[in-house]
Amino acid sequence: MRGKRIGAGAALAAGALAATGLAFAPAALAVTPQTATISADCGTFGSGAATLTATQDGTAATVTVKSSAITAPIALGADSISSTLTLVKAGGGSVTFTGKKNPAMAAGAPVEVGPLNGTVASGDSLEAYGGSLKMTVFGITITCTATGPQSPGPFVFD
Repeated sequence: MRGKRIGAGAALAAGALAATGLAFAPAALAVTPQTATISADCGTFGSGAATLTATQDGTAATVTVKSSAITAPIALGADSISSTLTLVKAGGGSVTFTGKKNPAMAAGAPVEVGPLNGTVASGDSLEAYGGSLKMTVFGITITCTATGPQSPGPFVFD
């Protein structure tokens, strides 16, 4: 009986240590806001509102861009758009997010690209206004620019 009590006590102690370790584990880093809206101009391919959604995991960050105002000119297969999103840093410089990720889209469907991958530093404040989104589809490059600052404000990374 004594061996069972020692075993149970050891298990409880190990569980308490594990719980303590979780309590002191570093919190996941976050970007704020997680979602921002811009007004985008893509020339002959359309213009209107677009939503940017950002995530962060340490120095790795992703941004997804969706717009119902800007539509696919033709049916597109999944992962067929090469995209480069350039966001402007407060205080100068820029950060580039790249990737070839998109869902399949029918002709006339809302455009969505991402998640696009980039690297950020703690404290980076990134804004779409002054940057661009370049999407290459079948050798044709479409460039979109924000016509004003993003709302509710720039992405700030922890």
